[in-house]
Amino acid sequence: MRQQSRIPELDGLRAWMIFVISWYHIWQQSWLTPRIGSVSLDFLVRSGYVWVDGMILLSAFLLFLPWARHAAGEGPMPDTRQFYLRRVQRILPSYWFILLLTLFAVALPWGLYASPNYMVKDLATHFTFTFPFFYDTYIATPLGAASWTLAVEVQAYLLFPLIARSVLRRPALTLGTITLVSFCFRAWCLWSLQDYTMVVNQLINFGDVYALGILSASVYVRLRRIYAGLQGMKKRRLLWESAATVLFILLIIGLIRLLSIQAYAGGYPQLQARQMTLRPVFALAFAGLTVCCSFCVLPLRKLLGNRITHFLAGLSMNYYLTHQTIVVHLKRIGFPPSADESPNMAGEQPWQNQYTALAFGLSLLAALLITYLVEKPAGKWLERRFSPPSGGGASSSR
Repeated sequence: MRQQSRIPELDGLRAWMIFVISWYHIWQQSWLTPRIGSVSLDFLVRSGYVWVDGMILLSAFLLFLPWARHAAGEGPMPDTRQFYLRRVQRILPSYWFILLLTLFAVALPWGLYASPNYMVKDLATHFTFTFPFFYDTYIATPLGAASWTLAVEVQAYLLFPLIARSVLRRPALTLGTITLVSFCFRAWCLWSLQDYTMVVNQLINFGDVYALGILSASVYVRLRRIYAGLQGMKKRRLLWESAATVLFILLIIGLIRLLSIQAYAGGYPQLQARQMTLRPVFALAFAGLTVCCSFCVLPLRKLLGNRITHFLAGLSMNYYLTHQTIVVHLKRIGFPPSADESPNMAGEQPWQNQYTALAFGLSLLAALLITYLVEKPAGKWLERRFSPPSGGGASSSR
């Protein structure tokens, strides 16, 4: 059976998740309460950080999808060398470029390092994706506080081929063990700690999210086979799509309710505690949306998967890596100018609107330039340099 290699609808999900996360970081600086008419979206932007969990689940889903298809007899066993090469092509050129650009354009000119030793430590841990392990390089870094997500992802990439092969052999044992370890660690955090800053976003705290993403990929492949078997059965196909659409809408409604609960949990420790407590529930909602979206009725599928969302999804990583530095630096240099010294606290709405539009626009422009001037050319060079010769035995899947 011919297998679709890409799921277009996931472009829309990815673009939406990145948008809401960046909206949250911009809101932290602007304090602009978003509204649609008289309806406040304050809960959505206040809980914007939760969508990082959705990004991580989506990543696990997409990473395991080739293995899930292989298990279903729909493709070869993924090649471990090619897996790592693709991650290197996609991540390292633009990530390292953004680090150096931030260092020389922001951190050094504005004297953001207290000492040379701190600068060396910050750079070393960022280049090796170990900075979330230290408070000063994770929370206090001038190199972009949002990049911790990428560090967690890269740590997971190092283990993923081994985990994926283990899932193929013993799925229940492997996924159950990962989930149990994550649950036990989270329970220890909630029981023993008062401050969760250094534990809430560590890789071990996302184990169940990764496990559910992997399981979702296997479920998706099985459902896709059933759905493909309905070819030519218009009534059954319509019933299937209608059921998927209803479930998708119900999941959105449930997610909105969860976000409303999370947004107003209290102080920072209470927010983090509730985030860890609700993380498995959020993961289930994100998993449902990820699996359902490509089975929904055509108008919804087109809304999620089209040329615009595909383009935005292609910029998403570089947009994510640059936006937080940009929004903070705009405040640092006082641009756009404001009438009040603290325009966000004063509720200076003209400034809030201008700042929000500028933050989104400059972040998108930076992502566009870095993607097409750095990431893609460097990725092509790396592919030519390290890919095995065509027709050689090394290119076969292992």
